[in-house]
Amino acid sequence: MDRVVVVGAGPVGVAAAILLAQRGIPCLVLDRYAEPYPLPRAVHVDDEVMRILQEIGVAEDFLRVSRPGLGLRLLDGRHRVMAEFRRDAARGPHGYPQANMFDQPDLERLLRARMARLDLVEFVGGAEVFAVSSSIVRYRMISDGTEHAAPASAVLGCDGANSTVRDLIGARRVDLRFAERWLVVDGVCEADLDAWGGVHQVCDPRRAATFMQLGPRRYRWEFRLFDGEPEVDVGALLAPWSDGVAVRIVRRAEYTFRAEVADRWRSGRVFLLGDAAHQTPPFIGQGLGAGLRDAYNLAWKLAEDLTTPGGAGDLLDSYERERAPHVRAQIRLAIVAGWAMTGGQDRAAAVRRVILGAIWRLPGLKALALRSTSPPLRGVGRGRRAGTLAPQPSVTWQGRTVRLDEVLGPGWAVLHTGDPPPGHDGRRLVAVTPALDPTGELRRWMRGRTVVLRPDRVVQNAVGRVASRAHNRGRYGTRSVSQDQ
Repeated sequence: MDRVVVVGAGPVGVAAAILLAQRGIPCLVLDRYAEPYPLPRAVHVDDEVMRILQEIGVAEDFLRVSRPGLGLRLLDGRHRVMAEFRRDAARGPHGYPQANMFDQPDLERLLRARMARLDLVEFVGGAEVFAVSSSIVRYRMISDGTEHAAPASAVLGCDGANSTVRDLIGARRVDLRFAERWLVVDGVCEADLDAWGGVHQVCDPRRAATFMQLGPRRYRWEFRLFDGEPEVDVGALLAPWSDGVAVRIVRRAEYTFRAEVADRWRSGRVFLLGDAAHQTPPFIGQGLGAGLRDAYNLAWKLAEDLTTPGGAGDLLDSYERERAPHVRAQIRLAIVAGWAMTGGQDRAAAVRRVILGAIWRLPGLKALALRSTSPPLRGVGRGRRAGTLAPQPSVTWQGRTVRLDEVLGPGWAVLHTGDPPPGHDGRRLVAVTPALDPTGELRRWMRGRTVVLRPDRVVQNAVGRVASRAHNRGRYGTRSVSQDQ
């Protein structure tokens, strides 16, 4: 088997290589740079994405370098609170805080260290890719200009918004009609600012802004810029937040936040992931998370295809079919959220303040605003829960309290109550008993259904009776799992 060639060693590319290597697939990772980008960019992942980091093997270390986010506050132009949406800082439905704030270089160091421990992954830095096909990648070393050809069983383009792989396969960027100029400032303060522990969003059309704490004395500010606006005074922008505390600026960068999706994510066995496939405004904090979801979705399918004699049929076709609508839905939500928080003129802003205050007081709408679950994937299996991500409660296993995924293993799984269901060749059977699920959280979610879970923990089927064999494809051996194993 030729190696999978991953182009781009950012978080998405490294995560994809790790997920493949953990499934026995050798990978070659190519990047223009030998070291990770040293400055902060992404700052948030949710509890769903934390499960991916758990699968990769870095979640516990990540928790030590991140901090739970308490939610979102909407402020007016004078920084008065219009609405507050708190999140669970202890544990969400997937076993982790629902919002996790971090410094991206910390995450990249953890991912690179994990990748380095895997014998099936080779990393080559200082490599510039200039040609790709479904079976070969050609690149030259920037240091001496030597050219190399790497045979490939598949190619993953994880090389960012200015993707070379996307250009080489002829994919185009589709503009979803959102573009705003913003100034992003990361700083370290000489003293703690005693800020509320969530994200502050200033809903002021004169100067929309975002403020958040990333770590001890580490903060990020984002300020919307207007077309043709001259150089801004960063010190004056920070002053209302820093209250006289000195700020050492770590990074100051101007970005145009865009909403774009590639018109196609695949050419033969060449795939696009992360920013190479899509870009989203940051208003719901799902940019990096979307790329990691891409990697999680594709890795198990590609591994199954490469290790199944004759391939896995149309399984690889489902990557774009599932991920593209999901990404578009999240981008649309980010655009709407951005407009609601930052758009409009003075009169619209005044109306928005009244509406937000009213929404905050309406029963049930607070819970809706705090939902962290992502949209279901389309066209997956059958049953009302098909396409949704299963929760990950804590369970009791062999005398220890563990997260559910530690019991499920890396492949397909079937959750059931009562007698083991027949007709599930290729699945690991997990009996959900009171001993396994002492709190009843998992059984309440199952509601007596037999639930088939894919390797990425997405529900394939959830039915009240045993699912038919037609819906039970898979290559993983069936085992009935008990507490004695």
